[in-house]
Amino acid sequence: MEAARNAIRITGFEPRWRADFARLNLEWLRRWFVVEPFDEEVLGDPERHILADGGRVLFALLEDDAGADAGAATRAVGTVALRNAGDGVYELTKMAVEPELRGAGIGRALLEAAIAEYRGLGGRELYLESSSVLAPALRMYESAGFVHHPAPRPGSHYARADVHMVWEGG
Repeated sequence: MEAARNAIRITGFEPRWRADFARLNLEWLRRWFVVEPFDEEVLGDPERHILADGGRVLFALLEDDAGADAGAATRAVGTVALRNAGDGVYELTKMAVEPELRGAGIGRALLEAAIAEYRGLGGRELYLESSSVLAPALRMYESAGFVHHPAPRPGSHYARADVHMVWEGG
């Protein structure tokens, strides 16, 4: 599994990866929850809902070896976003990895890249909303410096969110 992490590279948003942003997140949402109206808005137009306000969308790209004659093809196997909530506050959101590659370190690589982007943006707070049913993801967030907090602001975009964490990794 570690070989997958070594073969990936993290890159920023390009329009050619837009459909993968939706595909990866919709698979994950349908597997664990339901697709909510806010999800549909953001996934359908990340340029408007994330990038236009100074947020970021990152992708984990994997080179697929299609054989010596056919060459290699690059495919998006994971994604994560930083949504600018204003005043130096960013939400870590829309993280998803292809099912067959979960546990291979791709989520960790995306998380580390997102934290690096957040630092580069000079943000003052990074938070996320998640669900208590996603124990492996919560452990990963905790190990990266996220700490459980009461909701960082009133309400949530998501009915599924019952966990709120703020990054205190420094």
